[in-house]
Amino acid sequence: MANEWNHDSYQKQQQNNYGGESYTNFEEQMNNSFNGYDAGEFTKAAYEAQTRESLSTYTAKTYLWMFAGLLVTFLVSAGIGYTGAWYSLIQVPGIMIAVLIAELAVVILMSAMIRKMSPAAAAACFFTYAALTGVTFSLYFIVYDLYSMILVFVATAMFFGLLAGAALVFKLQLDSIRPFLFGGLILLIVFGLLSMFMGLGAFDTVICYLGIAVFLGYTAYDTAKIRDYYAYYRSDAAMLKKASIFSALQLYLDFVNLFLYILRLLGKKK
Repeated sequence: MANEWNHDSYQKQQQNNYGGESYTNFEEQMNNSFNGYDAGEFTKAAYEAQTRESLSTYTAKTYLWMFAGLLVTFLVSAGIGYTGAWYSLIQVPGIMIAVLIAELAVVILMSAMIRKMSPAAAAACFFTYAALTGVTFSLYFIVYDLYSMILVFVATAMFFGLLAGAALVFKLQLDSIRPFLFGGLILLIVFGLLSMFMGLGAFDTVICYLGIAVFLGYTAYDTAKIRDYYAYYRSDAAMLKKASIFSALQLYLDFVNLFLYILRLLGKKK
């Protein structure tokens, strides 16, 4: 009874201080606010905020995906190249063309369906592509000296790391260079098709330098896009993981193509 009397006395005092009608309206507004408050939603939002991975963690996971893809490519290519399985492969008519078409199909599928597919399906597509690339790379173990390939790999890793590190540390925004990179990529595709039908001679060296420049640019550009994908998808854990895998595929392609152009330029054939 004492508690009720104290509360009633306090309420009357507040009504006298603020005016009965004003105090009543204020109290109703507060009650309405708390009635609309959903503790479950708040708890869920707080939990998601606490468990949401940081940008640095997300970036590290993206590069781990990329390195895992490179490892799959190396294991497949080395396994085929050094076990002699490539002898059996080249006996199958059109096998390498079929592999190249399959690689292109996987990239197109992943690019078009990344929003609809599950993270597991995205990872499967990525590693399938890495394995298919390993099949085509097995021929390089036959054509080029192993020591030369190791040196080229180290050089590629250094160039790649330098550009990727600069994009991360300086938080570069490189959307403006995308048209130039795409234009350079189109030129590389055209010259690549021409080289299948005619010898380019000394001009091949120019193409190699152009390819190195283009994919160094793409390395910095795709690294900067990691930050953009994180900012856009961080509230959706599943989509964030798929974006990480897709970024890993882009960086994987940058590394592989950079490696190939440096190998063509500096690699020592057997």
